[in-house]
Amino acid sequence: MIDVVSFLPNKRKQTASGWISFNAPCCVHRGDTQDKRSRGGIKPGTDGSWSYHCFNCGYTASFVLGRNLTFKARKLLEWINVPTEEIERINLESLKHKSIEGLLGERQDVINKLQNIDFEDRDLPATTQPLNDAAREYLQNRRIPLDYPFLYKTMPRPGVVIPFTHNNQVVGHTTRFLDDRTPRYIQDTQSGYVFGTDLQKDTWQSVIVVEGVFDALSINGLAVLHAEINDAQVRLIRSLGRDVVVVPDQDEAGMKLVDRAVELGWSVSMPEWPVGVKDVNDAVIQLGRLGTLLTIMQARETSKIKIELRKKQLVKRLRT
Repeated sequence: MIDVVSFLPNKRKQTASGWISFNAPCCVHRGDTQDKRSRGGIKPGTDGSWSYHCFNCGYTASFVLGRNLTFKARKLLEWINVPTEEIERINLESLKHKSIEGLLGERQDVINKLQNIDFEDRDLPATTQPLNDAAREYLQNRRIPLDYPFLYKTMPRPGVVIPFTHNNQVVGHTTRFLDDRTPRYIQDTQSGYVFGTDLQKDTWQSVIVVEGVFDALSINGLAVLHAEINDAQVRLIRSLGRDVVVVPDQDEAGMKLVDRAVELGWSVSMPEWPVGVKDVNDAVIQLGRLGTLLTIMQARETSKIKIELRKKQLVKRLRT
């Protein structure tokens, strides 16, 4: 197994969530002042893969066992003084672990490029830092698993930062502000992006499509980030090769998602949730993750007539 931790400085500290913090080596190479406050963070996986984020300059990099080292991962290894020949050894060792899943992943990368499903790498805000107690409590109250790499920022307002990833590379982010002011969210996203593709497992036969990022995180679904699905998002979702179940927010805006799903020939689920439950995350808070998934699959419908009847019933309830 490739152990990146062995190359890190001796002065480092590990958090309960698995992040290892040390003085970030990237800042001086990107025009920022040298980090002396241990603002670099790396989270190693059990198989030798890892993710890195600098909470000072915002630099990110990651490595997936079985894949070639990316340019950004190579630069990070150079900056922590890993010799060039050792970097090449790591890359060769990684490729020896190339599995069927890795081959399929690379095949999917080629398909994605042919379908113009590609996103540029983007840095996260330079002011981000690990979650504080208030942010962690907010996520726990919403029943959001804390194993996702959430971050926290204080400027211009305190909020939880949710990185947007695609093929385990950071391609944008959204911030959910924790005060009561508007806007509640601000995001940096790219056209055609769908949140949650990296949450999917190879063995899953279905994928649940929702509107909001917290809805997706609640059940490991996909979020289209608004009440519409554009053509580029359709191509990305279809590239997964799964049965698609669309679960709209139970408000009038969400009904546009229903119409689009019917147009695309996808299943729709509009469960009979308790009063006050508007979306998937609301349902998870009241019913739990498993209970919510059961209601979604039980209410799954493919018949256009039955979907339209349920939609009319829901709209009537919303207007009374």
